[in-house]
Amino acid sequence: MKKKIVGMLFVLTMCASLIACGSSTDNTKDNQTSTATPTASASTDATATAAPTDDATTGDNTDGEPAEELSYDETSAAIYAAVLGDFSDAYAMVDTAATVSERYAYSAIAEAKLMEAAVMLPTNTQGGRYAISRVAPYTVDFTYWGNDYDRYHQALVATEIISAADRTEMKEKWAELKGTGTYEAWAKDFLTNKGYTLKDTYTIAYTSDPVTWDALGTSRAADSEAIINTYDGLMEYDVEGTLQPALAESYEVSADGLTYTFHLRQGVKWVDSQGREVADVTADDFVAGMQHMMDAQGGLEYLIQGIIVNANEYIGGEVTDFAEVGVKATDDYTVEYTLEAPCTYFTTMLGYGVFAPMSRAYYTSQGGKFGQEFDSAAADYTYGKDSNSIAYCGPYLVSNATANNTIVFIANDTYWNADNINVKTLTWLFNDGSDTTKGYTDMKAGTIDGVALNSSTIEIARTDGLFDDYAYVSATNAVSYMAFYNLNRAAFANVSDSTAVVSTQTEEDMERTNIAMNNVHFRRAISFAVDRGAYNAQGVGEDLKYNSLRNCYTPGTFVSLEEDTTVSINGTDVTYPAGTYYGEIMQAQIDADGVAIKVWDAAANDGVGSSDGFDGWYNVDNAVAELTTAVAELSAEGLTISADSPIVLDFPYPSNSETYTNRANAYKQSVEAALNGLVTINLVECVDYNQWYYAGYYTDYGYEANYDIYDLSGWGPDYGDPSTYLDTFLSDYAGYMIKCIGIY
Repeated sequence: MKKKIVGMLFVLTMCASLIACGSSTDNTKDNQTSTATPTASASTDATATAAPTDDATTGDNTDGEPAEELSYDETSAAIYAAVLGDFSDAYAMVDTAATVSERYAYSAIAEAKLMEAAVMLPTNTQGGRYAISRVAPYTVDFTYWGNDYDRYHQALVATEIISAADRTEMKEKWAELKGTGTYEAWAKDFLTNKGYTLKDTYTIAYTSDPVTWDALGTSRAADSEAIINTYDGLMEYDVEGTLQPALAESYEVSADGLTYTFHLRQGVKWVDSQGREVADVTADDFVAGMQHMMDAQGGLEYLIQGIIVNANEYIGGEVTDFAEVGVKATDDYTVEYTLEAPCTYFTTMLGYGVFAPMSRAYYTSQGGKFGQEFDSAAADYTYGKDSNSIAYCGPYLVSNATANNTIVFIANDTYWNADNINVKTLTWLFNDGSDTTKGYTDMKAGTIDGVALNSSTIEIARTDGLFDDYAYVSATNAVSYMAFYNLNRAAFANVSDSTAVVSTQTEEDMERTNIAMNNVHFRRAISFAVDRGAYNAQGVGEDLKYNSLRNCYTPGTFVSLEEDTTVSINGTDVTYPAGTYYGEIMQAQIDADGVAIKVWDAAANDGVGSSDGFDGWYNVDNAVAELTTAVAELSAEGLTISADSPIVLDFPYPSNSETYTNRANAYKQSVEAALNGLVTINLVECVDYNQWYYAGYYTDYGYEANYDIYDLSGWGPDYGDPSTYLDTFLSDYAGYMIKCIGIY
């Protein structure tokens, strides 16, 4: 497992004057993102005691002796066990499942425990807002997981804005033709017959530059969204959501389900950023890519731990010879993956960067090494440092990558499928978000080809006469955004720059907040106090403020049972019929536990049911009840919360964005009003997106997280199983998003 011991970082604990010595109770039991340089208000000599348990804090031990200092890893483990122990225990049941449906049901029960722990508040998903666009619906690769939905080469882009009426007709036809392989051709004819002119350029706005161009060394969306357009994988989801051959022409699975053998198409070339040939794409490039991914440990590796033979052992260092890992090139054009156990969702993983190929020859020419010799900090290591230091085998080459300005992708003439590319030039233009009308103005002028409307530009579009004919409500997807709660805060300024995003909390504030955040009822009180509709309206407008609200981590309709399935809900066997959605089972467990969270509405989505489109958390009465319980429990431990002595929570926001500034203020007003002044939301200014990203999104470990509440990060699924979400909250550095709550 990837680990980093931080001996000089400590958990802030309450001093004896604030906490009764030795008092400790334990009432109960994901994701991403503390400080190397303490701020002036932070204690520079704080020492760690036993990690606080949920609903408890620790000071001296019961013998009156100072508590033994714990390492960062030990502290993280103790907090995890106390806060997410119920989730972990429930999730372990997935490994006992006899069927795929039973696996889904156990996953739903586990997620119920995760929601009840309230380590994060679901906020929203992508889409579900008014938009205007020149891009035809369903002409970008369609899938809810992986990276393929960021591939743009098939997009049909018109010179003219596509009307809402025509979009509706196209969507209906897509639903009719889905799976036939004929929609794209139909869409071209439809648009042409309607008088639209198709073009071979597509321009979009973007807000964050890639930090690396190494597809296998990163799991950040801001990186992978760009890099995915530079390479092809074994398989690719098409515009109808069907998995199609890409670099693999065919594959077969052994009878025992343990061996997947892929046969590569021949003649595919690696080229550099200038289009000069580097090498042929061979099976060994998939072996090299997988080994580099495991060496780099950029956040992808957990996906194949326990899936591919000896992957976990290689990553952990028990196996040092990569030949023992279940990835082999049996000849130049055949690659074989051997699994630890049958994996029903293995092929759905192939559209994600973890299975990307990498030219071994080009990598080594850039100073790259493998195994114990790998060192990305070596002076001669240049691989992936910029767009000129990678090899390409995908539809595009990067001809320009100017930070905070422009990224230009041009067609790769050597691409094996070059004749079927609709977009020859893909251009990304940077938008720092400081002008909330810029996107709309650029779209109207034809500078970019589509824009989501915000509360300001909706009214401008109405005035311009564009809204009624061209505005449509975009579809939601499977990306889930969360507001994370930091349970082990150690950073009070950005690690990247100790003068940036500096907390104004006093040392006493910090200590009190740390204790309160480790009380489950306090966290639930905050979650119930947020008027998420008002919060979301700042970006999408009042009309659609509920459309994109999400109420859980895994979308409730992400999977459904394939057969009748019986599972135990708090000791009572319940049989769910085939077709039952994941969200319904999750809700049943939450209801059985008596927690007032609504993650599933059976009447939503025209009776299909959904976890989206309503606010299942905001309830002032529930917030007050949970806070009352928290105040009583914490008072018994020596921590007094009152209007004169509130808990202070830092909430960073980018002041350059009117939308995000308004969202932050809506959050603050809602929580403070609901909780009667017992909690203060301290809005911490980030002068631009970059500072905001470095407060949490760009961090690698929990101790770097510079916030008490952070609403930037989210998670999109990597493959078609609920574990793609839930695995991100595994302990001991295995879960990618666990760092978002300040541990590991």
